[in-house]
Amino acid sequence: MDYYVYILKSEMKEITYVGITNDIERRLNEHNSGKSKFTKAFIPWKIIYHENFSTRKDAREREKYLKSAAGRRFIMNTVILQKM
Repeated sequence: MDYYVYILKSEMKEITYVGITNDIERRLNEHNSGKSKFTKAFIPWKIIYHENFSTRKDAREREKYLKSAAGRRFIMNTVILQKM
């Protein structure tokens, strides 16, 4: 089973969210339908970046990195600036 680390960006506010899932489309639908407590207030969301991993452990390590200060810099400097 493949796992994905994904980055969402709110279309309403300048907010990003980093998560992990094994079904990226289902998870995006959950975020946009208000099933996630944090993301509910900033609907709608769009996926701006994702990475694929073969194990949950590897995906979780990457997710933890992206939630760190260095990972947030990576998101701002690489992911968001490329989308502009």
